[in-house]
Amino acid sequence: MTLEAFADTIVPGEKRSAGDHAIAGASAGAGAVAAGALELLHTPATGVTAGLEFLVPMLNGHAENRARTEGIELDAALPAFVALPFGHRTQLVRELTAPGHPEKDGWVALALFCNMAFDSAAHLHTAQAMAEGHPGLLAMGFYPPDADGLWRFPHYSYRRKLADVHPDTTPSGSPA
Repeated sequence: MTLEAFADTIVPGEKRSAGDHAIAGASAGAGAVAAGALELLHTPATGVTAGLEFLVPMLNGHAENRARTEGIELDAALPAFVALPFGHRTQLVRELTAPGHPEKDGWVALALFCNMAFDSAAHLHTAQAMAEGHPGLLAMGFYPPDADGLWRFPHYSYRRKLADVHPDTTPSGSPA
C-alpha cells in the first residue's frame, strides 16, 4: 500500500473503490498505479527493486515524523504514509526529493520509475500496452499502430517533413 500511495502521489489517479486508501483520488482518470507503477518498480532491471524493502519503512518513518510534527492523527490500521492526507504526502515527497536531502537519490529514482510507468509503459511491450489501453499512453495521445502492427505517423511531429526516406529503406521501415 505504501508504494501505491507513493506512486499515486507522483502521478495521481482516481480511487479504485470507496475503501481505497492508497490512492487518494486527487485526480480524475488513471494515474501511476493503474498504469503499472508497482509492476515496473518490481522489475529487477530497474535497479530499485532491492532497495524497496528499505525505502518503504523509511517512507513510513518520515510520514510518522510529519504526522507528529503537524499534529495529524493517523489511522493505525494503515501504513503511516498511506494514512497521511494527500497534501501532506505531496509536501513530504517534495522535501524528500529536494536538492540537499541526504536520501534524495533513492526517492528521485522511485519517482522517476512511477512517472516512467505512466509516460512510457516501460514494463510492457509498446504494442501490448496499446492493445490493453495503457492509460498513460492514451492520455498522451500516443498514436496506435496500423492494422499490420507497424507504426506510421500521418502527421509530422514538427508539422513539416524533416528528411526524405533513405532510398535503401525496406518496406518495413528497416535500413538496408
